[in-house]
Amino acid sequence: MSIKKSKHSSRENDPYAKREAAQYETPLPSRELILQILSDQGIPLSIDQLYVLLDIHSDEREIFSRRLNAMEREGQIIRNRKGALCLPEKIHLIPGVVFGHPDGFGFLVPDDKVKHPEDLFLGPREMAQVMHGDRAMVRMAGLDRKGRPEGKIVEVLERANKTLVGRVMRGQGVTIVAAEDKRINQDILIPYHLDMDAKVGQVVMVELTEQPSSHAMPMGKIVQILGNYADSGMEIEIALRKHKLPYEFSPQAIHQAESIPKTVQPADYKGRIDVRDLPLITIDGETARDFDDAVFAEPQGKGWRLVVAIADVSFYVKPGDALDKEAFDRGNSVYFPRRVIPMLPEALSNGLCSLNPDVERMCMVCDMQVDSLGVVKQYKFYPSVMRSKARMTYTKVYDILQNPEDDLAKEYAWLMPHLQHLYSVYQLMLKQREKRGAIEFESSETMMMFNENGKIDKIVPSTRNEAHKLIEECMLAANVCAAEFLMKHEHAALYRVHEGPTTEKLEALRLFMGEFGFGVGGGEKPHAKDYGKLMARIKERPDAQLLQTVMLRSMQQAVYSPDNVGHFGLAYDAYAHFTSPIRRYPDLLIHRAIKAVVSGEKYNPKDWHGLGAHCSMTERRADDATRDVTNWLKCFYMQDKIGEVFEGTVAGVTSFGLFVALDEVYVEGLLHVTEL
Repeated sequence: MSIKKSKHSSRENDPYAKREAAQYETPLPSRELILQILSDQGIPLSIDQLYVLLDIHSDEREIFSRRLNAMEREGQIIRNRKGALCLPEKIHLIPGVVFGHPDGFGFLVPDDKVKHPEDLFLGPREMAQVMHGDRAMVRMAGLDRKGRPEGKIVEVLERANKTLVGRVMRGQGVTIVAAEDKRINQDILIPYHLDMDAKVGQVVMVELTEQPSSHAMPMGKIVQILGNYADSGMEIEIALRKHKLPYEFSPQAIHQAESIPKTVQPADYKGRIDVRDLPLITIDGETARDFDDAVFAEPQGKGWRLVVAIADVSFYVKPGDALDKEAFDRGNSVYFPRRVIPMLPEALSNGLCSLNPDVERMCMVCDMQVDSLGVVKQYKFYPSVMRSKARMTYTKVYDILQNPEDDLAKEYAWLMPHLQHLYSVYQLMLKQREKRGAIEFESSETMMMFNENGKIDKIVPSTRNEAHKLIEECMLAANVCAAEFLMKHEHAALYRVHEGPTTEKLEALRLFMGEFGFGVGGGEKPHAKDYGKLMARIKERPDAQLLQTVMLRSMQQAVYSPDNVGHFGLAYDAYAHFTSPIRRYPDLLIHRAIKAVVSGEKYNPKDWHGLGAHCSMTERRADDATRDVTNWLKCFYMQDKIGEVFEGTVAGVTSFGLFVALDEVYVEGLLHVTEL
């Protein structure tokens, strides 16, 4: 069959030619043009035919082939049995990512959720040839017994697991390793000469030498013995590897961090406003070591001046350098019990960038004018040099404000007026928060106390006091200013967006709350105020925790995106993360964008959408890892309490049982439906 050459799909008319020329020394036809040609032709094309259609010269063929291979790996195109290329939808194949389930089945989440909104069920036989996280091409195979669309794996496009962490077991005359990630159901077969003499029960790292197939289990070799399952800190070692968290800095990043002077140099002051005389202070937790933010307030006219100074990480971490690459890969610092995996080396995170007391530090200032009602009327951003006057804790500040006549307050008498000014601004802002209807979920915070073996000794309630809320309101104000500033100047940025509940989740919430005699106002598109009114009605009930949890789960997850759709929970039209650049990469990006606007320039990373997706992923990854560690520690804590009786409160309801929060020990667990 002959091919048709169209001027509309020729290389000269590639709509993305400028983008390709900006990104590559040897620009190629864009992926979009390749897909358009395959669609226009309507038949599979050989690589030689694509060479002709796209005028690919002989010296471009190797790099063009690499582009085609990358598109094939990502499921954008597929080869038929003759090696010709075509679009997956032309042969009714669906590319996507495999998600495994501990019970042996799984799902394929399609890449294109517009064309294929439903996930495809993969039975245990299909899952035997893939692992959680693999990319695969799947053919629709009808509906399963539950009416779900079912798929058959045609091809594995990309393997997600080169290594994994697991526990050694002995099989029938062989060594096997069971993955710690229960979404991976296959045991890994280890030849005896590759097992490093690991003992049964030890935790090991395995390098896969053969991936699973429809007729063979995966094989591997043990490359590291981490230790015994109950060793102190093992839960963190497992979580780091299970969730593929970067935890070792590259030699290049370490070298760059070590080459930066340990103190701020006078030459660095150039172009900065000097606020070293301003009594800025940091207020953080007792164990905090990375101080991102410092605050100050003073009366100004009928209102207030509120200054929020944030560590200027962007001064030291430049786009594309070794530290930037590390920060991007990590996305955020990860806070485990007793251990932190920082986004930046400690020389920066706890040293030169941290707003430690009595030393000069580079910072970015959000200088706000707040009126007598608590509304930010004006603001400006500027790079600055500061010197923190005190490192305060939430507990100290709260005690001073509550007991102004006590010894602690007298010790900090010089600071008392400044704390009272901050508290006055906070009270005004709190009224604005209530007025706009931001959702305030009541949560029971706890703190784990550890013994010398690194295991939980006891779990105690921790109180979130007014000092916590004071700092939170100051940070919220600065974050809103950052978002509005970038919108006003029409500069691209990553917003922190939180959409309202989906139609399906809203309907489910209304059905559930209706059983208790409550309704959710706001019609098809409720506002945060509607949730707030419902919260006020239920907060005194004994089952308030349960109802609140159901409300919380009805909302979507907050993510990072260049497309601003507002923040539902906080009731803001625009919101961004500006105040924690030491521990969050999106904040670093916002700093770069703001500094670009201030200096009359543009900051243009190549792909804001890709950055948003990546930072959202690293945040979820950190949450999953810390949840794993916390759950592991709590399970270990409860193992010697089996058989004891506790009172508890129902905290969640699912199809498979109830989640119950035990009142005395502050641990939540599952009461399976078979026990009811």
